[in-house]
Parts: sequence; structure tokens; C-alpha cells
Amino acid sequence: MATAGHRPGPDLLVVGAKRGGTTSLWRYLDEHPGMLPTFPKAEKIKGTYFFDERWSEGERWYRSHFPTAARRTQAAKHLGYAPATFEASPYYLFHPHAPARAKQVVPDALIVAILRDPVERAFSHWKERRNHTEDLSFVDALAAEEERTAGEESRMVADPSITSFAHRHQTYVAQSRYAPMLERWIDAFGPRQVIVLAAEEFYADPQVLCDDITDRLGLPQRDLGTPEPFNAEPSADMDGAVRQQLTERLSADIEAVELLLGRSMPWSR
Repeated sequence: MATAGHRPGPDLLVVGAKRGGTTSLWRYLDEHPGMLPTFPKAEKIKGTYFFDERWSEGERWYRSHFPTAARRTQAAKHLGYAPATFEASPYYLFHPHAPARAKQVVPDALIVAILRDPVERAFSHWKERRNHTEDLSFVDALAAEEERTAGEESRMVADPSITSFAHRHQTYVAQSRYAPMLERWIDAFGPRQVIVLAAEEFYADPQVLCDDITDRLGLPQRDLGTPEPFNAEPSADMDGAVRQQLTERLSADIEAVELLLGRSMPWSR
């Protein structure tokens, strides 16, 4: 904190989506010698959650997590090129205030979003929460979502100091409706500063996205070899009838994403 004024903000924000592959991307990028770790190094934190739930900590607190300008200069001499810093906080994509806050603090940052098939994302979200706070079955959680989360985002918009457990953890369907979230980030940073990729394409060839990111940051490309995905949540597949109902429910949202991005996505309708 005492040296926060000498600590530049990150060059890259991986903003989500939750259960979309942010942990894997963070791991692959964190292994690049030109990506300096967050501070203190022993914590090995993926993200700070500053632009969503820890905004009240203040910008000095946020900058305290990143290397000093002197450390970056020292690293550049050793590496032969300027290093970069980043964080990955998957709730940023969905949080209504995160894009504007990020633009205020790190206006030049590169923004990356990985979007998973929205039906699979919703199910994976539930499976992850089932290990922590979710007592309902997937079917019951979907049925309860509207009542559980009613008015939460409106309250957050009206009072930026509010954090909402329901908004972050019980929005299985809402966090799979990507278009409104992407619009906020693109409006804040502009389309050239935002990279959006389907998770299925990322996992099929993670080298492509990592090379795109390192190229944009001015870092040399690094061969990933044959990387394995991280933070998977394996279990039996969802019921076929539930899958069909959820697919139909989210079909229009897939079309909205494709219209926004001007490309097709590898997801079933």
C-alpha cells in the first residue's frame, strides 16, 4: 500500500465468463516469463475482485497487488523486452459496475472474455456451487433463480456499494445471457480492446488465444506444449429433457451474441 503510487495497473484483464475457462487461461499466461506475478508472490492469486466486490478498498489497495515500475524495469533488462501484468476475475463480466470502474482505473488494459456454451456454463456453475452453498437440485435451482435474484441487479445499480450473494452465485441462467454483459464492456473499452472467444475453441487450441494475447501485449509467443484444462468440474451429464428446455430458453441469447460479435458460435440451438 505504501508504494501503491509506484505500481502501474495491469495490462490485461480476463473478465470471465464464470466457468468458461478463466482459470486455465490464467495458468497458461501465468507461466509466461514475461508475465509478472501479482504481489505478494506467495499468494498466487488469480484475481482481486476489485472492480466487482472490493471497489470500496480503493485504488491504492488495487495497485498494491501489482509490481512496481522499478520491478518492471528490472525485469525488462533481464528479459530483453517489457513485461506485462494481469489478473483474472470471472465475475467482472457480469457485474454491472465493473466495466466503467475498470475503464476509470486501467483505461488502456486489454480485455479478454471466454464464453462457454451457455447451457453447459449454467450446469457447470451449479455443479461448482453445489460443492459450497447450493442445496437445491439443478432443476430446482433453475426454477428458483428468478425469485432468488429478483431486483438484485437493480439494487446494485442504484447503490454501487451493495454486493449481492444471489447476484454472484445463484444466477445460473442470467450469467449465461452474454450479450448485455459484452455490450457494457465493448461500450466502455471499444471493440478493438476487447477479445471474445468461445471456450470450445479455446480448449481445442489454447495456443491460438494465448498467442493473440501475447502479441497484443508485445510479449514473445510461448509454446504451451499439450496443456491440460484446470478447475474442471466433472460429474454425470444433465438430464436430456432439462438440457432441451434450457437450450430452447437460451437460443435467442445465442443469436444476440452472434449478432453482436458478427460471427457464429459453436453452440447448439
